[in-house]
Amino acid sequence: MSGVRARDVWKAFGGTIALRGANLTVDSGSIHALVGENGAGKSTLIKAITGVHHADRGELLIGGRERRFSSPQDAIDAGISAVYQERNLVPEFSVAENLFLHAPPRTRGFLRYRQMYRDAQGWLDRVGLRVDPRVPAHRLSVAQGQLVEIARALALEETVPEQARVLLLDEPTASITEREAVVLFDILRELRDQGSAILFVSHKLEEVFALCDRVTVLRDGETILDGAERSSLTQTDVITAMVGRNVVFAERRASPAPRDEPPLLELRNVATNLGHEDVSLAVPAGRVVGLYGLVGAGRSELAKAIMGIGKIEGGAILLRGEPVRIRNPHEALQKHRIGYVSEDRKGEGLILTHPISRNVGITIWDRIKGPLGFITPGRERRRIEPVMDKIQVKLASLDQPVGQLSGGNQQKVSVAKWLASDSDVLIIDEPTIGVDVRTKEEMYVLIEELASDGLGVLLISSDLSEIVRLSDSILVMADNRIVAAMPNSGDYDVLSHSIMDAIISAQPRRLGELQEA
Repeated sequence: MSGVRARDVWKAFGGTIALRGANLTVDSGSIHALVGENGAGKSTLIKAITGVHHADRGELLIGGRERRFSSPQDAIDAGISAVYQERNLVPEFSVAENLFLHAPPRTRGFLRYRQMYRDAQGWLDRVGLRVDPRVPAHRLSVAQGQLVEIARALALEETVPEQARVLLLDEPTASITEREAVVLFDILRELRDQGSAILFVSHKLEEVFALCDRVTVLRDGETILDGAERSSLTQTDVITAMVGRNVVFAERRASPAPRDEPPLLELRNVATNLGHEDVSLAVPAGRVVGLYGLVGAGRSELAKAIMGIGKIEGGAILLRGEPVRIRNPHEALQKHRIGYVSEDRKGEGLILTHPISRNVGITIWDRIKGPLGFITPGRERRRIEPVMDKIQVKLASLDQPVGQLSGGNQQKVSVAKWLASDSDVLIIDEPTIGVDVRTKEEMYVLIEELASDGLGVLLISSDLSEIVRLSDSILVMADNRIVAAMPNSGDYDVLSHSIMDAIISAQPRRLGELQEA
């Protein structure tokens, strides 16, 4: 069958070999999973197929013809659309302009904005994203940006004859909730049934087994499992192929008994200039408080308001029972010992061109500088090396630029930065975006250890199973409000129904208020 075939693909970056004779075949009319640990070569293989990288060796066939693309545009012209792991929106362009960046509607050379906005609205509706197509992309959350990129890839697919369509998706559900993922999966199944060849990269094996027809596994740049039928595999088979051995997962920790002391962090009836109203929550020492909601609910924006990015317009923030005013992230960390692991690790969490040591050490510079304000590399390394050992980042050296690491290892560095800061309260926004199953488990154990050591953790996640695994209590946010609070019983089915009922019941009330206004 036609589709995409990559044979014996090699790619090296300096002395690091990213692909070692990798093979991949994605047939038309199928959804094919590509899985592997962080650094296994998945993203590199996709970029080699789409012309972002040029393979050192190997063969690429599209529709049975050998091709070699010199740029991503060549791949697009050949019918290949891709959603890369790194976001690729132009911040100052509108959502609509980003959607039709490669082929905007024109008349005699002039852009037809009215048609562009109308067409964009149709694609946004299709992926379930409620944003104005006129707003600039920099105002979107990470999850909203991801949905715009998916919509853009689908719009490109529309311009290609059905039997020539190839869609490559690298971690498309990393930042979106299960509800948005269900919408996406329905679209992908529809495209498959129309004859598209779809490659789906995900670290969420439950998604792979629910959606995909075949599975390829990469390990250290090599193809370990080559297009096996998904129905013949178990999740244990796939994990073993990924890591080369059996992985033992820890049990969920028991929730600690409540302490007779004020919470480390408390919000009382907080309103913000970002749209929040009457938000109250408490994060006690030694506990993980989960904050769940759909895309656009206001979770990340609330975290930023706590850190001083955004204005508190009503209510109060309290630390250990005392009201405080936090004006910026530096003050949050240095004065109040609040750390924040951003969901946008590339835009807000890391400086990709700087060494790992500098990215991790930046939160402790004020504490380790000498009498004249100088920071010696030796003093910095002594403080960060224990953290790096604990979090097990796969790196060549601490001098390696963060941008050279895989997405999962970048996420580890983003977390390590705040572990080094020795915070009392840690706000963690989407801690396992783009990380493999073993790294995810390591991250879970680490978060549980932090809580056991007495930290208060506010966990924001779009992965409900993650919320259920880690949280001692769960808050549900919709339309910038806390609409439900519940203890974590550990029963995923019961909790998921209760949470979705709370979100759905909040919508009519909010719609009614808007109509009255």
